[in-house]
Amino acid sequence: MCGIIGYVGPRPSQDILMSGLARLEYRGYDSAGIAVIDGEGDLGMRKRSGKLAVLREDLADRPMPDGTTGIGHTRWATHGGPTDVNAHPHLADDGKLAVIHNGIIENFSELKSELVGDGFAFRSDTDTEVAAVLLGREYAATGDMVQAFRAVVARLEGAFTLLAMHQDHPGMVVGARRNSPLVIGLGEGENFLGSDVAAFVEHTRNALAIGQDQIVVITPAGVEVTDFAGSPVEVEPFEVTWDAAAAEKGGWSSFMAKEVSEEPDAVANTLRGRIREGHIEIPELDGMDDLLTGIDRILVLACGTAAYAGMVGKYALESWTRVPVDVELAHEFRYRDPVLSPSTLVVSISQSGETMDTLMAVKYARERGAKTLSICNTQGATIPRESDAVVYTHAGPEVAVASTKAFVAQITALYLLALHVARLRGSLSPEQIAENVAELEAIPGKLSRVLETEQDRIEQLAHWMGDTRSVLFLGRNVGYPIAMEGALKLKELAYIHAEGFAAGELKHGPIALIEPGQPVFVIVPSPRAEGEMHRKVISSIEEIRARGARVIAIAEEGDAAVLPLADEVLRIPLAAPMFEPILGVMPLHIFAMGLATAKGLDVDQPRNLAKSVTVE
Repeated sequence: MCGIIGYVGPRPSQDILMSGLARLEYRGYDSAGIAVIDGEGDLGMRKRSGKLAVLREDLADRPMPDGTTGIGHTRWATHGGPTDVNAHPHLADDGKLAVIHNGIIENFSELKSELVGDGFAFRSDTDTEVAAVLLGREYAATGDMVQAFRAVVARLEGAFTLLAMHQDHPGMVVGARRNSPLVIGLGEGENFLGSDVAAFVEHTRNALAIGQDQIVVITPAGVEVTDFAGSPVEVEPFEVTWDAAAAEKGGWSSFMAKEVSEEPDAVANTLRGRIREGHIEIPELDGMDDLLTGIDRILVLACGTAAYAGMVGKYALESWTRVPVDVELAHEFRYRDPVLSPSTLVVSISQSGETMDTLMAVKYARERGAKTLSICNTQGATIPRESDAVVYTHAGPEVAVASTKAFVAQITALYLLALHVARLRGSLSPEQIAENVAELEAIPGKLSRVLETEQDRIEQLAHWMGDTRSVLFLGRNVGYPIAMEGALKLKELAYIHAEGFAAGELKHGPIALIEPGQPVFVIVPSPRAEGEMHRKVISSIEEIRARGARVIAIAEEGDAAVLPLADEVLRIPLAAPMFEPILGVMPLHIFAMGLATAKGLDVDQPRNLAKSVTVE
């Protein structure tokens, strides 16, 4: 979950490290630090607990000599609390060697005991310092930084990205990755390493993706990548499709406010280039027609918000393709001996493409013969490279920890996939596909209308509810995952009790939570939908209102049935019932952000959370 950056080149490294860490702070923000080899060939290090601003102030008050080689780190604590001592970098070899780390070294305890037995002392509680001291010992024995690094990573177990530099080798940074992200940025006479491209996109859009169990050495003159055994490997180049300005606030009060405003664009960009004359064409899936027509089951794997996107997608996939679909939490999947076959399609969803639980589940599925397809927002990420195919969302960089625009883009990608498979299998007629495509194409404009007509009122409602301690959410069918997404956002941002329920479960227990004044958001299905869902949800509203609940309904324009029953009605534009979730979730995103703001909380960096969960 930590953010890492490395740099070698002619420019002052401190500026590059600090600007890169600012773009990576969403990955962890309980401490930060940098190490630099200065012009005299000495290694200097500064690190502080707290957000990056604390380190920035420290460097302003006590400047350290600058140089042209450096590494930087922003931390989300795993081993050891967020203190100055536990912050990265960690030093070894009498302060001449610096190491930063993302992940967890599972056998650090045994290695530490070995090193203590050899007379080495430790200052921190971290697993990272064990790797640093081990590397220092190996370097002292060999005098070869790369050879020593190779010997160390071969002994480490778990998930890790390591970056290291030694003052004996100015102009060189060594990195390695196992089950944790690392990418290379290629510049003119300079090169970069980062946990994702945000670390260096300000300086270059040319990147290389590092594979599993590989080591990279960067110098100003070039890049060398080998496997852990030392054999050269080919690396996959790619171009970053967004620029640094896309990852900046641009005058918005928060990244989340900016990203909610970009939800219409996220949907439009995910559709772009994939709709031609009313039909779906997904270039990334060219050559997979036989596979997709031959599947007899789809299994969706994800965590958190992405899992709720998967649950929404399940309704569309089953309805349109007539293939049975299951949605599972990735971290539970491989521990229950699941039944898989070559005709099972495993669809993983991850904004970052580095979610460790999901990555390990994808590997497990592939090892057991299933075909895998990832839905991802990040180029060069690990999960797409471990999958048989990928459908990229094009939501652009999402910096706020709580996902918003990536969520609606993930649902959009799942709908595209469902319509693509439906066309291949003939489960929908061309006319039905064209109707659904038209609905999809209209979504960006309708999301913009929600922003224009409802945002101010939702924010005012959130301000009025600033002292609320508990909120419940109800939904049915495609509205049920949206209810859970609304609850999750409140937990993440406002730190209050929130739960999402299927409205039909109300009488089976949750109604006991209703007391006078209890706020309940209800996602009301369209009265135009088939069946009796609308009537049944209206009955649920009557039941909770009779017990004193304060009802906030999210309902389509023109639905008059909710007016006598709801204290507040938030309107969304008319859409076919399957497409209402993408519209209905936006008011919940705005409300969670507004309530957290009313409570004076940081909506971009909520406590205890990081954007990309790269440890299992």
